[in-house]
Amino acid sequence: MAADAPAPLPPPRPPLPAAPRHVHLTAIAGVGMASLAGLFRAAGVTVTGSDQAIYPPMSTVLAGLGIPVREGYGPESLVPAPDLVVIGNAMSRGNPEVEAVLAAGLPYCSLPEALMRFFMGARRRAVVVGTHGKTTSSALLAWVLHAAGGDPSFMVGGASRNFADNYRLGAGAWFVVEGDEYDTAFFDKGPKFLHYDPDALLVNAVEFDHADIYRDLEHVKTAFRTLLARTRPGVPVVASADFPAVHAVVAASGRRATWFTVEDAGAARGAPAPAGDVWRAHDLRDTGAATTFTLVAPDGRRWEAALAVPGAMNVANALGVTALAHAIGVPVAAAVGALASFRGVRRRQEVLGSAGGVTVVDDFAHHPTAVAGTVAALRARFPGRPLWALFEPRSNTSRRRVFQQAFVDAFAGVARLTVAGVHRQDQLGQDERFSPEELVRVLGERGVAGEALDDVDTIAELVRREARPGDVVVLMSNGGFGGLAAKLTAALALTP
Repeated sequence: MAADAPAPLPPPRPPLPAAPRHVHLTAIAGVGMASLAGLFRAAGVTVTGSDQAIYPPMSTVLAGLGIPVREGYGPESLVPAPDLVVIGNAMSRGNPEVEAVLAAGLPYCSLPEALMRFFMGARRRAVVVGTHGKTTSSALLAWVLHAAGGDPSFMVGGASRNFADNYRLGAGAWFVVEGDEYDTAFFDKGPKFLHYDPDALLVNAVEFDHADIYRDLEHVKTAFRTLLARTRPGVPVVASADFPAVHAVVAASGRRATWFTVEDAGAARGAPAPAGDVWRAHDLRDTGAATTFTLVAPDGRRWEAALAVPGAMNVANALGVTALAHAIGVPVAAAVGALASFRGVRRRQEVLGSAGGVTVVDDFAHHPTAVAGTVAALRARFPGRPLWALFEPRSNTSRRRVFQQAFVDAFAGVARLTVAGVHRQDQLGQDERFSPEELVRVLGERGVAGEALDDVDTIAELVRREARPGDVVVLMSNGGFGGLAAKLTAALALTP
């Protein structure tokens, strides 16, 4: 077969079992797949898995669940033959394990199919979507429902600090799920969130991301328009008024939405003023221990609210969650009370510890909007302290030049920036690849100190040697960053 010939079509898919006793998950160490594995275990199903790059925290989670995970992919993973194989979206034709599944005629499905068929279909589904904020918002919504006595089920894409795990099978009516706009599987290139048939829908930011599968912002908007068009009439839709593309998506769908907005964020991005029912947040302040704000309902009622997590972006998450919770029957006072006890999500502005006056924070930010939000949040939480950002261009978008200039603006508020090497840079041509050196150079012209360093051990040693009392060091990566968090914890002797 020629090298550029298309992959052969897979054979027809076998029917899925009604009640599988043994489920095998490929690419099991991804956050979503590991959580699905936990749900199957909670349901009494035997679970096995395979992956080629397994690292904490998911490796620790899977070990704690007692799930055997095979390093690498191959037919050996399918012995004994499982009743069902869940194929992660990182897998493609040509992978030896995928080909073995097809050759053996084993039943297989995607993660969202498995969620709907075996866990969510009989429950009411609260779906949280958006290019930013969906992990924190879905974790917070699950906590609000739990605190209000709803005993929800949930699966979110990060480790909520209010629960033992980032999945749960509760006895209540609602299942909270983070709806991902990324594609589903090699046999289903549509967004995952199109599988979930929401009974309540929260739409956060809509911006360009996932440059490996979306051509541009219009392509992203098409996915969200499709979701809104498929959402059944009468289902409450709560949407962020602070992003122009959200207005465009809602308008094009013909749906009515309840809006939420934080102070002047929408105007700053060029979003139109929302009309109709609008939830608002005013008077944001950071006390050093909490972010406080005034929450105003569409009818004018006001509540004083507080969040332990910092920043306007988390206030936006809290506002959207409160509005959606109200729409599905949770009293506003109960939701506001739950906000105060929300502890956040690991790797979202998570303080790892301090030593010698240096504080180290771990964060998942990898999109310019999220980076800018984290920088602003940490400057508010630690006023007057120099902020040193350590950034790994790892996501499929941040590895590309598409946001080269946007990252200049996003990091403009830091005192120092250290940029690691582009993850798997050999996969991208030089003209397409993001340039750490250019980012450091342009920011240097604006007075921001910095360096581009490929080696993570070198970065850890640099921080150990040059961090000064008062510095706040923040790691920013959507992956493992070469174990930098653990290296800094050891090098600085951090204490929680």
